Amino acid sequence: MKLTLIALLLLFNVVMPSLANDEIAAFRRTDTGVSIVYQGLPTSIDQRVSLEVIADGIIHVASAPLNSQAPVRKSLITVDTLRSMASDWTMEAIGDTLILRTATLLAKVSLRTGVVDFRDRHDRPIVAEQRRDSRTFAADAYDGDAFYRIRQGFRVSENEGLYGLGQHQNGVMNYQGRQVTLLQYNTMIAIPFLLSTKNYGILWHNYSITKAGDIRPLMPLSAFKLHAADGQQGWLTATYRDRREPEKLWLTRPESDIAYLYLSDQHKLPQEVDLANALVEYEGKIESPYTGLHRLHFTYSGYVSVWVNGELKEDRWRESWNAGSFEIDMPMVAGEQHSVRIEWRPDGGQAYLGVQWQRPISESDKTLFSFGSEAGDAVDYYFIAGNDMDEVIGGYRQLTGRAPIMPRWSFGFWQSRERYKTQQELEDVAAEFRKRRIPIDNMVQDWSYWREHDWGSHDFDPERFPDPEGMVKRLHRNNFRVMISVWPKINEASSVYQRFKDKGWLYMRNIYDGRKDWIGKGYTSTFYDPFNPEARQGFWELMNEKLYKKGFDAWWMDASEPDIHSNININERKSVMQPAIGSSVRYYNAYPLENARSIYEGQRQTDPNRRVFILTRSYFAGQQRYAAAAWSGDISSRWHDMSDQIAAGVNFSMSGAPYWTMDAGGFLVEKRFHRPNTDDLEEWRELNARWYQFGAFLPVFRAHGQFPFREPFNIAPEGHPAYNSMLYYISLRYRLLPYIYSLAGKTYVDNYTMIRGLAMDFGDDERVLDINDQYLFGASLLVNPVTEKGATSRTVYLPKGPGWYDFHGGGYHAGGQTITAAAPYERMPLFVKAGSIIPVGPPLQYTDEKPPKEITLLVYAGADASFTLYEDEGTNYDYERGQYSTISFTYDDEGRQLVISDRKGNYKGMLKNRRFNVVYVDARQAQGFDNAPRKAKAITYSGKEKRIAL
Repeated sequence: MKLTLIALLLLFNVVMPSLANDEIAAFRRTDTGVSIVYQGLPTSIDQRVSLEVIADGIIHVASAPLNSQAPVRKSLITVDTLRSMASDWTMEAIGDTLILRTATLLAKVSLRTGVVDFRDRHDRPIVAEQRRDSRTFAADAYDGDAFYRIRQGFRVSENEGLYGLGQHQNGVMNYQGRQVTLLQYNTMIAIPFLLSTKNYGILWHNYSITKAGDIRPLMPLSAFKLHAADGQQGWLTATYRDRREPEKLWLTRPESDIAYLYLSDQHKLPQEVDLANALVEYEGKIESPYTGLHRLHFTYSGYVSVWVNGELKEDRWRESWNAGSFEIDMPMVAGEQHSVRIEWRPDGGQAYLGVQWQRPISESDKTLFSFGSEAGDAVDYYFIAGNDMDEVIGGYRQLTGRAPIMPRWSFGFWQSRERYKTQQELEDVAAEFRKRRIPIDNMVQDWSYWREHDWGSHDFDPERFPDPEGMVKRLHRNNFRVMISVWPKINEASSVYQRFKDKGWLYMRNIYDGRKDWIGKGYTSTFYDPFNPEARQGFWELMNEKLYKKGFDAWWMDASEPDIHSNININERKSVMQPAIGSSVRYYNAYPLENARSIYEGQRQTDPNRRVFILTRSYFAGQQRYAAAAWSGDISSRWHDMSDQIAAGVNFSMSGAPYWTMDAGGFLVEKRFHRPNTDDLEEWRELNARWYQFGAFLPVFRAHGQFPFREPFNIAPEGHPAYNSMLYYISLRYRLLPYIYSLAGKTYVDNYTMIRGLAMDFGDDERVLDINDQYLFGASLLVNPVTEKGATSRTVYLPKGPGWYDFHGGGYHAGGQTITAAAPYERMPLFVKAGSIIPVGPPLQYTDEKPPKEITLLVYAGADASFTLYEDEGTNYDYERGQYSTISFTYDDEGRQLVISDRKGNYKGMLKNRRFNVVYVDARQAQGFDNAPRKAKAITYSGKEKRIAL
């Protein structure tokens, strides 16, 4: 029997909207969405586009070339249990448009071009793709792995805020119009998730190094028309002097490009110059062929100061082995000259400096946000919509996994230093905390507890750590927990090297290259391969045998990028990394995800009901499901680095990853602080006091860094303002534990975000979209770190709303205004949103010192308020089985009534009876927390509803 074309199409469920129009793609409905084939159309590249409905607000989109033969690959990002959970969805074709409709979302697909246009259920636009063209897929290969270089643009609104994308050190909050490099690197974290104030997110489902935003290539300095100091055209004048004797001139030469970015670039610098003692100056003028906003991108180490038209724009420092970055915005007119002066003082044997720039964005591209990845099989992303940004993050975690609740002790104070060199040092410091009654829960043993050559063995040096198991037991008896540093790195001289090599668990290229690390005489080393399931299991078994069985409580997964060697270029890093499942180019950014997986799955298999805590320097999409917190890497102990951490941490949190921290005090320290004069010593103390104030309002509060030692009593003597401030904020942290731990519970139960950009709660207030030096800790506390030396006040924007209360000193301010807030040395401006309930516990020396039988409820009037107190046992996973309790507090502002709800749930050891002391704060009596306490209403509570008139 001969079948007609129409019969064939019907047989295979293929639909042609109009048989008379051969310029429209064919499509077919699938069990979860639709598959569309574009072939031979003048309006589209040849491609297969699929849309998969995951949930009412989540649609998975993929587009691949028709000739693509890529195998089906298991996702590392999404959870194994991911299934379509949409309540219902429909598909219809109207003319040349295919409409996929869920209860909350429309996806309109052009059957001519393949463009997907996302709209809300009322058909109002949210965001749309840019049409794919010949640049979308560029065939490429690496190490026998065939793939495409991928790019995809999205048309966004000019007035929306764009956030997330991991952690970056440029001080930028809103990525509208910016370029962001998604790359795992010390101080940089790549999470390919974009979050918008229009209440949508895009999870870019790709593991390779990716540019996001304005992805046009950066231009070299020489793309400007350059003018030397004497007016000659074509270069800047570079002068190399002896900074010990500045009048001593070593060398003057023309330089058209400043591109000393990696170790491999060091030969470009003048070999006859002693860079460690050099003062280098670049002088001249730059001229652009374009009119508009230019951005200068700097990479640097040592001391760098930049003047533009005589105005100092940046003054920075970074240690030589860990280059930093910053950007300078420059409005320029084509043909107009701008004087530039760069002063560079390298601070070590290696020297890094690079200058690149981005030309102005064209008008047509100002609403374009793109992703450009080095390797992939397809344009592949998940679109997530919600009623607010919390719902969008909830969708992200539906795809990539919930964040477990960290153990309660992890929300106490952590003390670390670059390392405790002996077990006696560590135990003495712990004892001093208890002696001085400074609250603390956690001590940290950083690296090099092993014998010099034995990196990777996890064996302790018996001379310096003769009894590590006994050390842990003694610390436990004194109510401490202990975190220990574990690197994914193994020396060739290590006692475990041969075992890992024989099993094929190591990346061997670095061994054969002979590249040595910086310890002692230098040792060749490499990293294990967590993409290999057997290697993951073997790595955990080594940790279990050598460390977990000794009682260590938490894991510090350092150098998890992996950091093969600081400042080698990215191509060298790729050549060393050889994942078992594919090429390094394809999987480069996913290393920290699989590394965390090895520890989380290993510990839960070994000890299923004891909570895992992992601190890691790098992080990728989905890593929150492995009980991982991130810290911001080896930042410098400078005011500018403290300031940059605000936007870095907030954007990390808005990437769907809830647990973030930093080295309070900064890690890398200028030599002037090693043996400080009086002024430098006082600056050091002030810097640390301000950093502790900031650190107290993060999910993890941890002090760490190179010498000088970072314990409060080693920073300043008792009675000094710095000491007083550090003690105050550590103590306040413990008083706020009911608030903080409830936020952690909400993070698991409701997919909440603890560190919140102002746009999350005040997205309708356009003034908050770009604010990069304030954030919310929970919905109630507005945190405003002080990041300028000697400041005793700072400007604070109070978002629109019912008003704000000064937490410390009292006082009420209307919302929607900028104020100059008092910032005395010992206090940071901290405001409470009107319409808040904040539970405050008793003073504690450690988190489990005593049960919170009495909690003070601070009720801030001015709007209705609610808060849910979350409690569980604190150390196990019984909460995953529903064993926890919640008590909801609801305040009606008009009726001035507080309702304490019936308690819901229970768990072993739950307090049956307790007392709530209710303190009412309103604009007429806006008393601060530091003032003499107002009379409270004492409420006895046994689990049944209470109504209190205020």
